[in-house]
Amino acid sequence: MIKGSIVALVTPFSEDGSVNYFKLGELIEWHISNKTDAILILGTTGESSTMSHEEDEEVCRFTVNKVAGRVPVIAGSGSNSTETMLNKSLQFERCGADALLLISPYYNKANDEGMYLHFKTVADAVNIPCILYNVPGRTSCSIPVDVVRRLSEHKNIVGIKEASGNVGYATKISKLINDDFVMYNGNDDITLPMLSLGAVGVISVFANICPRETHDMVMSFLNDRPQESLRIQQKYLDLINALFVEVNPIPVKEALNMMGFEVGGYRLPLYKMSDEHRAFLREKMIEVGVIG
Repeated sequence: MIKGSIVALVTPFSEDGSVNYFKLGELIEWHISNKTDAILILGTTGESSTMSHEEDEEVCRFTVNKVAGRVPVIAGSGSNSTETMLNKSLQFERCGADALLLISPYYNKANDEGMYLHFKTVADAVNIPCILYNVPGRTSCSIPVDVVRRLSEHKNIVGIKEASGNVGYATKISKLINDDFVMYNGNDDITLPMLSLGAVGVISVFANICPRETHDMVMSFLNDRPQESLRIQQKYLDLINALFVEVNPIPVKEALNMMGFEVGGYRLPLYKMSDEHRAFLREKMIEVGVIG
């Protein structure tokens, strides 16, 4: 099981909007040297919703080759079409991804049995671990607890990224945790509370700009140093909140550009951050010393 900080990595773009593989390689090396425990590509933060299937495959293949086994690579293969998610999952497995992140079906949603079969279809077909992704703020539907329970018994489904922000829901999910099924926090502002419920790590936006701090926050808690974990959570809480002052990943990409990483802009419908919000984000970054 992966423990610690899993960065939900941005996808850097060049001025013409194409994927900037040179910058992607730089980011990967920076994360590995700064204690990031695993790398998630092609998630929400990676803007996969505006990338072609061909780009997804190439980003996956490039990342796997660049990482070269130094940390696990998780690929987001989710779709609201079960067939599309299945095809992408098989494709990413062939590319060498270590695990998959599978999102609940958005827009068309599903009834409980359809939700169950959406995930089971992929888990039955692949030979690498699958992590469920519950993020109703994006999908307008939550994975029912009983569906999670049934899926947790599948040999290829090893965990859930819980990003509802609903501690009551997370508490119910925590009762399903065992040696074969774990929980990851998906909301950076409540990493410590989620760890207290049994989460073994965080799939993090914040880790894009503070990888070492995110790793230390999780591992301090897991190594019986909760006060140190609390200190880190509290120190960076205002900055974490600033990273969501506009829709993710707009602020975190702006933050990386302020740090000199030159990750580029976005694809429509995402658009550059307002001057007011950019100034606010810069202020919070300066307050904790991320930039001078």
